[in-house]
Amino acid sequence: MRKKVLVIVALLGLSALVAVAAFLVLYQTFLTTPAAPPAAVEFTIERGDSFKKVAQQLHREKVISNLFYFELHARQEKAASRIQAGDYLFDKPATPREVLNRLVEGDIILNRLTLPEGLTVRETARKMAEAKLCKEEEITGPAFNPEFVHSLGIEAESLEGYLFPETYSFPKKTSAEQFLKMMVDMFKAKLTPDILKGAKERGLDRHQLVTLASIIQKESGNRDEMPLIAAVFHNRLQRGIALQADPTVIYGIKDFDGNLTRKHLQTPTPYNTYVKRGLPPGPIANPGLEALRAAAFPAEVKYLYFVSRGDGTHVFSHTLKEHNRAVLKYQKRRRSRNRNQDG
Repeated sequence: MRKKVLVIVALLGLSALVAVAAFLVLYQTFLTTPAAPPAAVEFTIERGDSFKKVAQQLHREKVISNLFYFELHARQEKAASRIQAGDYLFDKPATPREVLNRLVEGDIILNRLTLPEGLTVRETARKMAEAKLCKEEEITGPAFNPEFVHSLGIEAESLEGYLFPETYSFPKKTSAEQFLKMMVDMFKAKLTPDILKGAKERGLDRHQLVTLASIIQKESGNRDEMPLIAAVFHNRLQRGIALQADPTVIYGIKDFDGNLTRKHLQTPTPYNTYVKRGLPPGPIANPGLEALRAAAFPAEVKYLYFVSRGDGTHVFSHTLKEHNRAVLKYQKRRRSRNRNQDG
């Protein structure tokens, strides 16, 4: 009888070992075998969602093949409490390990938007609305709200000039105010201490630096010329000569139709640098890094004038006489080119 009991115990032990071994093999196979959902799966983890709810959704969508094993793996990795909220896309085969790692790392779907240099706040809002990221007024509202502007650490009446041009990647549910903070944070990161120091040495505080950089940005079709254009404006400011920058006049015209007239140049507005000396009250666009650096570190030249060649570059002059000759030359060239095109 005793021998029979020992045999039974031995058999039971062997069965348990076999069962454990089988379980471990199946579990290891589960962890290392990619699962491929029948179609691309996009789903959202909301803040506060339990891991169990997320795992059930993944199992339902066939992103994972075994719910129990997946939950066991998460417990072993102490990952159940570390998954991140956001929108996820699973469109390729992935092992459960890879799936869990993506949830923990927050490998969420990101949208991308490129904002070029020289856009105004309103143009930025229009571009974002066209990309269906938000409504225009959701950007312009807070961007022109001094209370919101100050909450971002910008001592100005609006965010004009402070929305840094860059290619941004962001979660799908980013709010308009989060967009604005993201762009302002990028501006602060790009505006390095050496740029601020250079501006200070030339008598410019941060707001004046951004204002001047925005004018340089709008006047420059060629980045290499930015320091030269900056030098012209610095030289005129030092001598008390009006900047006479067309882009500032245009910024101050409501519903500008694209045709800058003599009357526009003679009509006083806070931004008309033909009738008002010095810098306008604020930026007229969002400058890029090159324009900011040019405003802080202008070329060491004595130019006071420049005129466009019509190809994105300019002719620079020391005297009004030289400038008038250049203006006459390139105006004639443009008129001749226009006649040829019309003919």
